[in-house]
Amino acid sequence: MRIITANLNGIRSASTKGFFPWLETQNADILGVQELKAQSADLSPEMVQHESLAANKTLKGAFHFAEKKGYSGVGIYSALEPSDILYGIDNEEFDLEGRWVEMRFDKPSRKLSFISSYFPSGSSSDERQEAKFRYLNHVLPRITALAKEREFVLMGDINIAHNNIDLKNWKGNVKNSGFTPEERAWMSTLLEGAGLVDVYRHLHPHESEQAYTWWSQRGQAYAKNVGWRIDYQIATPNLAHGATHASVFKDLRFSDHAPLIIDYNWSI
Repeated sequence: MRIITANLNGIRSASTKGFFPWLETQNADILGVQELKAQSADLSPEMVQHESLAANKTLKGAFHFAEKKGYSGVGIYSALEPSDILYGIDNEEFDLEGRWVEMRFDKPSRKLSFISSYFPSGSSSDERQEAKFRYLNHVLPRITALAKEREFVLMGDINIAHNNIDLKNWKGNVKNSGFTPEERAWMSTLLEGAGLVDVYRHLHPHESEQAYTWWSQRGQAYAKNVGWRIDYQIATPNLAHGATHASVFKDLRFSDHAPLIIDYNWSI
């Protein structure tokens, strides 16, 4: 299994920068995308269903769009037909923002989910930071309960750097959204309380600058690699311990984020 997650900062923008031709080279089985900034009518046939000729696979997408045009939105693609698709988190405030889509692949012997989620950013205002905390408070028990019921990989832009190693200028960001003590504690509670695994960090416990997945568009952040690791694949233990290789793709820039690619030695 190859699973990729990528915040596209606009699926139409990323498509003009070579994202889908690059995807053709990746032999992905599951792809999670965030920040679509589009509605259904804006998607080309290639964006809805990607034909990977090199791998002889068809990645079919399912999308949760934001009500507001040009804002948020998530999608998930699969090379296999899911048994069910769930949209949203049963919370009107955030479901209108298009932040969660889950594909289920259930068999009598196994319940398995893949989730693409785009957590709110609180950097624009105090009001949005409060909204972010509301989202975190709502999804924590949901994810914890899910971990008791089924195996899953939660992928996406969580908008939190967990530890000092996860961003370049950690000392200057301890009061900023994405690295506040409250958000970091939430991440610890998610992983430790629910028994989940940050798969990239499981494979690369000490990597810092190679692990960054997002760079501010201000100044020379990308050129100087002043980045943050805020894009994740978080999995239940059985799935996580099957991970064999993880990398962040930085050779081409499709967005202000970079795709996170993880290979696993299990299959659906």
